Amino acid sequence: MSEKKPGDLVEIQLGRRNFLQIVGMTGAASGLGLPIAAQAAAIAAVAHSAAPTEVDGLVSVRFTVNGKAQTLKVDPRTTLLDALRDHLQLTGTKKGCDHGQCGACTVHVNGRRVNSCLSLAAMHEGDEVTTLEGLGQPGNLHPMQQAFLEHDGYQCGYCTSGQIMSAVALMKEPCGPANADVKEAMSGNICRCGAYSNIVAAIQQVRKA
Repeated sequence: MSEKKPGDLVEIQLGRRNFLQIVGMTGAASGLGLPIAAQAAAIAAVAHSAAPTEVDGLVSVRFTVNGKAQTLKVDPRTTLLDALRDHLQLTGTKKGCDHGQCGACTVHVNGRRVNSCLSLAAMHEGDEVTTLEGLGQPGNLHPMQQAFLEHDGYQCGYCTSGQIMSAVALMKEPCGPANADVKEAMSGNICRCGAYSNIVAAIQQVRKA
């Protein structure tokens, strides 16, 4: 490693507060008519008081996804939805409205359905998360996935993963036997194509089975 010389440039990492201190110091020193050398010394004193940070700003999250332990380093603002899609490439979970209004991003957390676009990944330390990929795969479909195929419970398919995840969770929730009860329980999932009757028929088939 080469030794730094007095004339060498030094890279300094500054926070917002330190930057403002330097700006303020510069204005004050200039206003007082201090020599350039004195102004430079005052600015350097403030700059070097800001220790460079080693923190990358990321947080570590350990949870189980579809039965597999996962450890991610993510920005604290990363949603569970983005962690699943962008970090784990589980793209079966869809980003629809990104405001918790359409239900396309529905996943299971510890067995309960949640809108993953409204939940931060960092909140799920130690949790068990299940996505559509964790329900079943081609050749080994979950009964609800099979029922959606048999009843054409989809058209464009964009909402389908969220519909299925909610429907599977509904099986363990209090819900009356009538179609109207199912519609009420599924009201958080929007199908813009309007395949609601087919979706209800698929759910009722699995419930009766």
